[in-house]
Amino acid sequence: MSYSNFSIETLKERFDLTIKQERELYLEIEAVGVSHLLKETLKENYPLAIAIHTEKARSEMIVAPVLIEVRRQLNHQISLFSGVEFNVDRKKDLKGVCDFLFCLSPEQLIINAPVVTIVEAKNDNLKAGIPQCIAEMEAARLFNVRKENNISTIYGIVTTGTSWQFLRLSNQVVEIDPLDYHINDLEKIVGIILSFFVPLKPQ
Repeated sequence: MSYSNFSIETLKERFDLTIKQERELYLEIEAVGVSHLLKETLKENYPLAIAIHTEKARSEMIVAPVLIEVRRQLNHQISLFSGVEFNVDRKKDLKGVCDFLFCLSPEQLIINAPVVTIVEAKNDNLKAGIPQCIAEMEAARLFNVRKENNISTIYGIVTTGTSWQFLRLSNQVVEIDPLDYHINDLEKIVGIILSFFVPLKPQ
């Protein structure tokens, strides 16, 4: 069993998690300006990724450029990993490959604690990615604790590239934002992700 095999019920029972989808989490977050480079990249990449219609194409052509923009806006003070094995606890089945994850460290050689954000990319079904993302978030929480670099909240993103949905894990409670944001709201999406790194945001 790996991250992709978890169900919501299994996650709740095995890790004593409470799942909530009761309130919109990021309505107050402001949109931020994004680079001309990102806009031009997505203008070129988006229709191609949709035409190819695979998870890999969406991940590489839409999701990755957005996440790279976040790292650029934070002056490269965070690290971004793509397609890495994140085997935290095999006995608990917290193992497998994460599509993307952000660490609160500029070092790119290895994954360092704290892991702040997990990103799960899907081809066309946000709902199917939620249990996998939650499992990866729980792994990130455990990884941080074991590295004695615990943080109060782990953030999750499930995205098809077109639609983006946000989660957060704190004190065994997983909140799932009932809203999903369309890529047309690019500035809002980038603003939300930047809010995960508030101490690092340029003033």
